[in-house]
Amino acid sequence: MTIQHVSKARYTTKVFDSSYQIPQGKIDEIKALLQMSPSSVNSQPWHFVVASTQEGKARIARAATGAYAYNAPKILNASHVIALCSKTAIDTTYLEQLLDQEDASGRFANADLRAAQQKGRSTFVNLHQDELNDMQHWMEKQVYLALGTVLLGAGALNIDACPMEGFDSEILDEELGLREQGYSSVVLVSLGKRSLDDFNAPLPKSRHGAEQVFTEI
Repeated sequence: MTIQHVSKARYTTKVFDSSYQIPQGKIDEIKALLQMSPSSVNSQPWHFVVASTQEGKARIARAATGAYAYNAPKILNASHVIALCSKTAIDTTYLEQLLDQEDASGRFANADLRAAQQKGRSTFVNLHQDELNDMQHWMEKQVYLALGTVLLGAGALNIDACPMEGFDSEILDEELGLREQGYSSVVLVSLGKRSLDDFNAPLPKSRHGAEQVFTEI
């Protein structure tokens, strides 16, 4: 199976088979993909809450209320649901933690390289924090890189998926105590197996043609 085949075969699942449970081995692979997702200047400004029990999924589904109630079954009937969260701030302590982790991983041959990494990343963080004033938006962009990684990875693992922005983040943040931990929910992804009743499964994909999407220079 090629990556191109996976990208064409995967789709947004609208109805899940509530009796299906993803094997733990595949969930471990999904978690590894999330952990290894790319991020700008290796900032990794994220946290992922994985719900696998009915109780856990019910807690997340509390945020699918009011105008978002249509998403509740996609949460409750999925095998697993992941809440992808962004940090609410990046401070000097966190930047030092990143450096220490990179150092422990063997990324710096000497102190000068460590200092250069610190200077480069701090410059980029300060740009978004002090000049562009889009720090939260920038961190959320990194979370969406992780979302893209997990959607393609799920397809390669023959796991059906449904990304969702339709939920009340304030409710979910309070339910999971995210703000106290320095995070805020950004997007959800339900994982499982499509139901035979999923109306979206047999529909053909529709994308812009290559001539509209690409410019060769």
